[in-house]
Order: sequence, then structure tokens, then C-alpha cells
Amino acid sequence: MTRTGSLGSLAAVLVVAGCGLAFGASAASAEFMTGDPALGQPEPQSRIDAKTIQQHVGFDQNLGAQLPLDATFVDSHGKRVTLADLVHDKPVVLDLVYYHCPVLCSLAERGLASALKPLSLVPGRDFDVVFVSFDPTDDPASAAERKDYTLDFYGKAETANGWHFLSGDEKDIRKVTDAVGFRYVPDPETHQFAHATGVVVVTPSGRLSRYLYGVDLEPRDLELALTESSEGKIGNPVTQLLLCCFRYNAKLGKYTAATFVMLRIGGGITLAALVAFILSAVLRDRRRAAAGGAA
Repeated sequence: MTRTGSLGSLAAVLVVAGCGLAFGASAASAEFMTGDPALGQPEPQSRIDAKTIQQHVGFDQNLGAQLPLDATFVDSHGKRVTLADLVHDKPVVLDLVYYHCPVLCSLAERGLASALKPLSLVPGRDFDVVFVSFDPTDDPASAAERKDYTLDFYGKAETANGWHFLSGDEKDIRKVTDAVGFRYVPDPETHQFAHATGVVVVTPSGRLSRYLYGVDLEPRDLELALTESSEGKIGNPVTQLLLCCFRYNAKLGKYTAATFVMLRIGGGITLAALVAFILSAVLRDRRRAAAGGAA
């Protein structure tokens, strides 16, 4: 087979794969919270549909906005603290999670710890890490459990004082999520949340400096954001390609709608780029072949 023919075949395969990806994601959305028919005990039907998630879940990049430093929470030791107690003389990496999240939040905690491991910057000395639960039912016990989990993965127990896992009431949670522009949708039927994942780097004065999205953060990007934030610099808006979470259905052994909606978007963008590259290569080869024949 000629090189042009091989590229054309590969492009066709990618198109078919892309159609399968879109179909699979749509099917996953259709199966959103349908329960387990095999057991004859379907789970409660969620009131959150994919359209609602797309419209109401994500981040508004409020760069330069001020965190509500008077917002009061309880840390993993049961001590009442304000954000002003934690945001004062060094930059902060702020992560919004909830501690009994079945899928994405534990991955986000591990992802952040993994990205911080290779840095020369040290939590507690050069910056602080603050996790705020947006679930008002979370408490110091669940915060302590998540802190132990994350620190164990980070592998540097001596930095424990630089890691803060907070819980609080609805009023103070909303102060923070509104300031950050973090939009999420609670589901009263399942007691879970549709939400996106990412971190916000905050200056020592409490201003929002940089948004970084996803669970697989680049250490270099994080270090640069912390360095600029320590100097009070405010970054530029970045393109959002959000990994969104609703829940993992252990009975069905699959992730449900919210994750797949966002994966479909990301997969479609990647697929379009690959197809465009391959088609341009095919056309270039054909032009060269035509030029050679004429010569």
C-alpha cells in the first residue's frame, strides 16, 4: 500500500473511531442514573440531566477577584479558622472538592500531590495548600481522612502543616465558591454533586491569580503560577476543557453522564485535530505526486 493510501486508511479509521466515541458518550449519557435492572432495585433517578450539567457546571475565571478572607471553616483538627488565617504571607493553592466524592475528587487530590512532588517549593514554607469542601455535610473527621490520604501519596509528612482540609456551613461555602466562580449542581436524590475539577492559585493578599484545570496538572505550570502569584501577579484567562464528575456506578461498572459529556467534547477536539493533520498530509503527498508526474 502507498503512503498516501495508508494515511487515507488511517484517517478513515479515526473518523469511525470518533463516531464510536460520540455514540458511546451519548449512550453513557442515556444510561445516566438508570440503576441496576439485574438486581431489580433501580437507584433513584437523578434530576440532573446532561444539558443542566453543561449549562451550570464549570468555572468562571474571576481573575483578580478577592477571596472572602472572613469566611469561617473548621479544619481537620476541629479548630475554627478563617481564610485570613491561611492566606496572608505566601501564595495558596486552593482546591474545591467534597470528601465523599466517589470519583474525581480523590483523583484531584492525588493529582495535585503528584504535581507538587518534583517542585523545589515546599508546602508550609513557600506556599500553602487549602482544600475547601463545598458539601456542608462534610466534617473534620472526613477532612482528616482525606488529608491523611493525600499526604500519604505526597510522601513528605513533615509538610503536614502546609496542607489544610476545611469543612463549613452553606453560607461560608457559597462565599468562596461565588468568589472563585466555581459552579456545581447538588443532587438531593443521590446526595452527590455534578462538578468540575481544577485549582486556583491565590496571591498572598487573597486575590485570584491563576486557574489550572483537570487532575493531571503540569508541575512546571504549577510552579510558574506559584512564583508569579508570590509576586502579586495576575495571570490571563485560559481555555477551559473541564473534566466533570457526577458519579461512578459500582453496580453497573461504569462512569455516568457528566464525565462522558466532557470527555466527548475533549475527544472530539482531539479527533478533529488529528483528522485535519492527516488530511493535510494526504493532500500534500498528492500534490507532490502530481507535480512529479507532470515533470
